Amino acid sequence: MTNVKGRTVAPVAWDAPDVDWDAAAGAFDDEPDHGLRDPQIRAAWAARLRSWLPERPADVLDLGCGTGSLSLLAAEQGHRVTGVDSSPVMAERARAKLAGYDAVVLCGDAAAPPVGERRFDVVLVRHVLWTLPGPDRVLRHWRDLLRPGGRLVLVEGVWGTLNPVGIPAERLTALLAPLSPEIRVERLSGDPLLWGKAVTDERYAVVAGMGHRSGQ
Repeated sequence: MTNVKGRTVAPVAWDAPDVDWDAAAGAFDDEPDHGLRDPQIRAAWAARLRSWLPERPADVLDLGCGTGSLSLLAAEQGHRVTGVDSSPVMAERARAKLAGYDAVVLCGDAAAPPVGERRFDVVLVRHVLWTLPGPDRVLRHWRDLLRPGGRLVLVEGVWGTLNPVGIPAERLTALLAPLSPEIRVERLSGDPLLWGKAVTDERYAVVAGMGHRSGQ
């Protein structure tokens, strides 16, 4: 449990399903919010992404990029994108989507992406953090991948009724509080265009600015 302003906040549920992501890659884009094939859904995500990313062209690291749908939107908006996914099949599909853009897709672990000494303006992560053990350690590592003044953009939520999994926004903001002086939570459950349907569970984005850290 974590204490936040005198209240106890439940920990993240770490019982993420054991999914063969290589096998799942073929049907992954059939989900409306994965493939973004519907023009209205695609436009809704593009608008959100535009509000989360810098106005100027930036270096964006998309961790757990899947088949590259968000990476493609970021590249279309003029950003330089590095995607990382643990599934070779997912990564290959993302490379096909991003062909012709200023983008590269790597195969590797989102918790420890294989980017060497490179630093980024944005670390973008959608529906990944809740599956990773040691979220405080992972967030510190992601923070260290940012340039001074960079930002984390984390899209997360809590799914299911009988055995809910995920990470509540309050829990995530508590984990980010020691790392970021500027945290904004944007609720996403009320926008059915993002998901292709109305949803009642908790879905949100957190944008955490890292400021200009001393000594860097």
